[in-house]
Amino acid sequence: MGIAERKIRQREEFRASILEAAWLQVLTDGWQSLSIRKIADAIEYSVPVIYNHFENKEAILLEFTREGFQKLAETLEQVKSHHREPALQLEAIANAYWDFAFDHKEYYQLMFGLGIPACERVNQIAEMKSMTTVMISTIAAAIAVSNDKQANLFLKYHTYLSILHGLVSIQMIEKAGKPDEDKRLILQDAISGFIKSLLAS
Repeated sequence: MGIAERKIRQREEFRASILEAAWLQVLTDGWQSLSIRKIADAIEYSVPVIYNHFENKEAILLEFTREGFQKLAETLEQVKSHHREPALQLEAIANAYWDFAFDHKEYYQLMFGLGIPACERVNQIAEMKSMTTVMISTIAAAIAVSNDKQANLFLKYHTYLSILHGLVSIQMIEKAGKPDEDKRLILQDAISGFIKSLLAS
């Protein structure tokens, strides 16, 4: 390994250590507590050294946001591949989204901390766009076999995402831990109604 390659590897390893320290801080004290100074203290480096790798705290948050959306997109794509019918895919995606939100609560809170992201932000973060593409393509497939093939795709997508995000948000506000299976019945009822309406419209 040459000097240049070694420097690149060392930089990547140090960057990873910054993110690891940041993540441990989040798991311990939550997103609100995250600070460059605390990260520097944790890895025993000065604050300016951190800024050599990340412009500010927001840059670190963006890194975790991308990572979270990538994980969610991969999860949704995987469960979608287990079914052929769009209706079953939408149901599977909804349940996987629900599980992801509560199994990876720290990611979810950051990803959707300010509500459903605006279209401009979706276009800026490729990982977020991958997640929405899984949903949009599945809804488009469902519309293609529905009674109303002229249905507004993006209206239906926003309705679907609003159901998922709304129900997850309510549960996160009401309870600290993962909700019981009775709460999932609410999700299933809502998604079942959405699918029936989508196919019948």
